[in-house]
Amino acid sequence: MLNVVVIGATGYAGAELVSILLGHPEVRIAMLTGSSRLAEKPRDLSDLYPRFRGGPPLPIDALDLDAVLSVEPDAVLLATPHVASLELAVWFHDRGIRVLDLSAAFRLPDCALYPAHYEFEHDRPDLLEAATYGLAELNSAAIRESMLIAVPGCYPTSFLLPVVPLVRAGLVDLLEPAIVDATSGVSGAGRKPQGHTSFCEVSLQAYGALSHRHQPEMACHAGLDVLFTPHLGAFERGILSTIHLKLVKNATEADAREVLETTYSGEPGVAVLSPGGWPSVAAVRGTNRCDIGLVGAPTHGRLMISSAIDNLVRGASGQAVQCLNLSCGLPINTGLVHEERYAELS
Repeated sequence: MLNVVVIGATGYAGAELVSILLGHPEVRIAMLTGSSRLAEKPRDLSDLYPRFRGGPPLPIDALDLDAVLSVEPDAVLLATPHVASLELAVWFHDRGIRVLDLSAAFRLPDCALYPAHYEFEHDRPDLLEAATYGLAELNSAAIRESMLIAVPGCYPTSFLLPVVPLVRAGLVDLLEPAIVDATSGVSGAGRKPQGHTSFCEVSLQAYGALSHRHQPEMACHAGLDVLFTPHLGAFERGILSTIHLKLVKNATEADAREVLETTYSGEPGVAVLSPGGWPSVAAVRGTNRCDIGLVGAPTHGRLMISSAIDNLVRGASGQAVQCLNLSCGLPINTGLVHEERYAELS
C-alpha cells in the first residue's frame, strides 16, 4: 500500500481527491491537512462535506511538516494555493519525497512568466526544469520517472488532450492561433465566497478575456499560439471547450479523427465520439473522462473541436491520481472508475 498525504484537503479539489483515494485499492491515506499551519479546533472532513458521513474518520490536522515526514509518505499531494505549493514542494522534494502539485507553481517552464501571470516570484528554476507536466496519457513515460509532477490546469486539460496529438501529427497550421472559448462551472472558482459566484448572482458571462492565466500553459504545452476566452457557467461543475484550429493544406477532419482515435485507443480516460456526437458536461460529471467531438469546415480549412471534462476530476484530482499511479509503478487508471463514479459537493 502507498502511504499518501493530502495537503489542502478542505478545498473542492482536495476533497475530490480524498473521495477518489478512499476507493483506491493500493492507497492508504496517512494524513489529511488544511493549507494553514495555524492550529484549529479538531474537525473531520465530514464537517465540511457531509457526503463523507458514515465513512472512516477523516481528521483534518494543522499543517506540520515534521508530522507529515513522520508518517513516511510515499507521496505528498498538494491541493494548495500557488505560492504555498512552491514553498511546500521545494521542502518535500529537497528531502526526497515524491510531490504531486495541483497548483500552477510548476506548470510553466520559465520563472519570468510567474510574476506576469500568477503575481509571485519563482526562485527555483532548477525545479521547473526537473518538474514533469502531468498530462497523463500523453506524457506517461516521463511521469513514471518523475519525483515532482505538475498536474495540469482544468482549462488546459480540456484543450491539450484533443489538440496536442494533432499538433504532434503535423496536422495543425502553427502560424494561426488556436481560438478557444470555454465555460466552467462555479466550482472552478473554489470555496472562497465571491459575489459573482453566489447563488443569486451567478450567470453565464465571459471573464479574463484573452488574458487568463491558463493561456500561457495552453500555448507552451501545445506548441501553438492561443487566443483564449473563459466563461463562468451557471452550473456546479464541468468544463465545455470549443476549439477552432487551422489545418495544414490538404488535412481533413478524417485525418484528425484518425489521429485522435489512434492516440486514445484503449484509454478509458478519453473518448472520441462518433461523427455527429457532441460532448456535454452532464455526460462526464464525476468521471475522469474527457469526451471529444469534432467537425471540419473544408472550404475554410478549419477544424472545430468540442471537449468536455469534469473540472474537479479530470481537470484536477482524477488526473493527479493518474500521475500518482504512473509515478509509483501502477497502471494509469487504478482506482478510477470512469462511467459510474458520481460525486457530490454537498
